[in-house]
Amino acid sequence: HLEWMAPTAPPHRMMSRGNSGVLLMGKYEVQIFDSHGTNEVRIYPDGQAASIYGQTPPRVNACRKAGQWQSFDIVFTAPVFEGDKLAAPAAITMFHNGLLVHLNQEIMGPMAHRAIAPYEAHPAKLPLVLQGHQSPVRFRNVWIRPLDH
Repeated sequence: HLEWMAPTAPPHRMMSRGNSGVLLMGKYEVQIFDSHGTNEVRIYPDGQAASIYGQTPPRVNACRKAGQWQSFDIVFTAPVFEGDKLAAPAAITMFHNGLLVHLNQEIMGPMAHRAIAPYEAHPAKLPLVLQGHQSPVRFRNVWIRPLDH
């Protein structure tokens, strides 16, 4: 669970509208961006808030206006590797502001801009990273609860 807020000040450039992300294991990104319907600045579908960055847009745009707190509730299943080979890809189920936006959605690989990057074997546990992509996004109430299989 985490809460975030996009800035309300007019951006000095289009991508400064809260452009950030939640990097699961530091590799698989859930996009943060001011994607509210009244925002005249549009971004590509798999770059809007709650997208699996560069891969899968959310089922619905649940974004509130900039300056309001937003919530992400993410259930993440890490990829499984057998040696250097991918045995099972990562997946997420996710709620944005209480609305289901991903349901057991497969993640095709680590984040990459305009490309689908291949999986590379990595440890079973890696850190959560909150990205600040030259945009003043605020975070609060961040908590992680491991779910054992």
